[in-house]
Amino acid sequence: MDSTFIIEKSVVILVVFAFTMLMAMYSTWAERKVAAYLQDRVGPNRAGWGGLLQPLADGLKLFSKEEFEPNTPNRFLFFTGPAIAMSTALITSAVIPWGDRFHLFGRDILLQATDIDVAMLYIFGVLSIGVYGIMIGGWASNNKFSLIGAIRAASQMVSYEVAMGLSIIALLMMTGTLSLREISAQQAGMNWNVFYQPLSFLIFLICAFAETNRTPFDLAECETELIGGYHTEYSSMKMGFYLFAEYANMFISSTILAVLFFGGYNYPGMSWVVEHWGVNIANVFGIGALFIKLCGFIFFYMWVRWTIPRFRYDQLMHLGWRILIPLSIFNIIITGIVLLRVEIMAYLGF
Repeated sequence: MDSTFIIEKSVVILVVFAFTMLMAMYSTWAERKVAAYLQDRVGPNRAGWGGLLQPLADGLKLFSKEEFEPNTPNRFLFFTGPAIAMSTALITSAVIPWGDRFHLFGRDILLQATDIDVAMLYIFGVLSIGVYGIMIGGWASNNKFSLIGAIRAASQMVSYEVAMGLSIIALLMMTGTLSLREISAQQAGMNWNVFYQPLSFLIFLICAFAETNRTPFDLAECETELIGGYHTEYSSMKMGFYLFAEYANMFISSTILAVLFFGGYNYPGMSWVVEHWGVNIANVFGIGALFIKLCGFIFFYMWVRWTIPRFRYDQLMHLGWRILIPLSIFNIIITGIVLLRVEIMAYLGF
């Protein structure tokens, strides 16, 4: 294998992982600022200008805190839980196209760690592993509150994965591919999938809230009932891994929403920029466009957290199994009928 290719991909992977961690870190700062704005407060303003150094102070605090371990017979699993949660949050980013490609040193550098034909299957496979990080951590904590929180999280994530997967089928029927790069390429300009599949987008968005344990689906860690939920017994950086994993998942899910339904790195006039200013400048703007879109979704996550109260658990399950799944199946049927009609009309020459 070409050594230049290995170096190129290694750099892309390191940049993506570092950017994911940076976004997860500063999402904690943005969460506090958004909450403060919605509650007519100032928010973090002591550490650095506008509190910009607050995430670094929080990280230093977590590093320096005492490492506490409960009296558990499953010490290995107690350490494994946060490692799985953090790892799955990071490796999901490997198949996301962050831009088209840069032309440097006579080479086309793909702004994606790996371009596989079954990227959506890969994402759902990684999501199905992520639930083990929460479940193992809660069970190995030897704490009834942690165990209840882990059971809630596992049943919630498994339930909403079904609706999420079904909601994507209609989109895949329309695009005819599982590759995120191909899905992005089909949305050039303003030809965004959200205009063709609004119901699929709405269902996927709701399920993304449930998969990331965000309000109003945060019953796995609701402090009024379970103290801290599945990570009650965790401290220091193991606790930090769980918190970072939640924000990393929020960042990745926002990026996937932008790629699937809002054109990804595409923006109006991109072909004009490529023609007049070159492919590299066009892709810099493309990365910026994707960043703006995903930041919009991150803000929406935070806005909802400080606006809507959490569901009761029976309401959560009712929404997932009796509303979202039937709606997803209905959307698949309607999409199939429309696509069949289009093919028949094309065959007849209309």
